[in-house]
Amino acid sequence: MVRNDSLGPLHLEGFDAVQPGHWTLENDGHSVLLQVGSGMAVSGGGLPDVYHTIQLHFHWGGLATNGSEHTVDGRRYPMEMHIVNMKSIHPNESAALDDPTGFAVLGFFIDVVYADNVHFGHISQKLSSVAYRGQTTKVKPFPLLSLLPKHNMSQYYRYSGSLTTPPCSHAVVWTLYEVPILISWSQLAQFTSQIFSTEEDAEQVTPLQNNFRHVHPTFSRTVSASRDAGLLRAAAGRPIRSNLLHIIVLGSFIFKL
Repeated sequence: MVRNDSLGPLHLEGFDAVQPGHWTLENDGHSVLLQVGSGMAVSGGGLPDVYHTIQLHFHWGGLATNGSEHTVDGRRYPMEMHIVNMKSIHPNESAALDDPTGFAVLGFFIDVVYADNVHFGHISQKLSSVAYRGQTTKVKPFPLLSLLPKHNMSQYYRYSGSLTTPPCSHAVVWTLYEVPILISWSQLAQFTSQIFSTEEDAEQVTPLQNNFRHVHPTFSRTVSASRDAGLLRAAAGRPIRSNLLHIIVLGSFIFKL
């Protein structure tokens, strides 16, 4: 992993505002997605263009297993949230899939504490309305920044990769934030035990669990740490034994220090 001092905070346009209209929460059988319409964009922080925010979604494990798609030093977090942004020059998602930098995805670990996250409640309180595949419900827009670790947004890791769901196109500039979002055990349980991958009238309903992609080789790609990312500083302060291999797993790829 290489420190890149030019990687400062991203510019999150409209993330601190309440957007007009309404958003749509959907269970597509693979995840829970929040379609956020227009009005927000991501740029800067080494991104090659302006990217329009289109949706966010979640990955999680099971009743007793963690389910983030990235891991750090072998640790897998309980959940992970992805904010998906599409390069502004593309007319649709199909066109963006043919561009190696067609999407910029912001990844956030989700960890668990005992108190509810009030802001996360904007989503978790609506989950019962999308328990089954194909169900949708309206969500009143809220400042998306309220969900994020807003005091640590300059601490992240960057690499070029792929979508983690089919067609798994190599079309993503990944930004993985170091500091997690904190939710409660009960909010986590709403995902792991109350969301189903089948339709409501299915003969046998199936819980939606472990919807994360497994790790894949690096294929010689580089992971860059932003100028404020703390993991490298922490590693530099520890004695490294010759028989100890430090591994960072980012998304679908494993990186060795």
